[in-house]
Amino acid sequence: MATDDLMTRVLETLGDDGPLSVEAIHRLTDLADVPESMMITEVADLLDISPHTLRYYERAGLVEVPRDSNGHRVYDAPAIRRLVFLTRMRLSGMPMRDLQHYTSLVDAGAHTEPERLDMLIEHRDTIRRRLRELTLSLAAVEYKIATYGGSTGPDVPTLNTTDPALRHEPPRRALPPV
Repeated sequence: MATDDLMTRVLETLGDDGPLSVEAIHRLTDLADVPESMMITEVADLLDISPHTLRYYERAGLVEVPRDSNGHRVYDAPAIRRLVFLTRMRLSGMPMRDLQHYTSLVDAGAHTEPERLDMLIEHRDTIRRRLRELTLSLAAVEYKIATYGGSTGPDVPTLNTTDPALRHEPPRRALPPV
């Protein structure tokens, strides 16, 4: 099951407005249906990333993967869990250098937990800011859709485009037309 499929399954169980929780992440990393060990192409399919990306993560020191007697990579559940986390962090915009630092701290042991916590709090704050920016961008798109008479969804108030005053956008002072 690809990472997108896993994320879709988790989001469906939460519903559109469900609270996000640690349980959602546990569901993402639930590997009960995954074989005990997997080859690189299987992991690439599971996570919806390329084998090249997996090899890159290994070269970058983000994950250690043992090899079988033929020299093929064999991914176990802990490696796959780490890769799920890494792909989520990359998707959230965490830079590779931060991921490398974070994984080196994890590998160094429990005494690095305070520094890991600081890193994750800082990254959370960055994500929250991006979410606010994206929410503002979404509002702008929803406004434009409404001005053209389109449907914006059940949670967005409908703009009365039959009102002559609302048919045309008001002039803007500081922003160029789009």
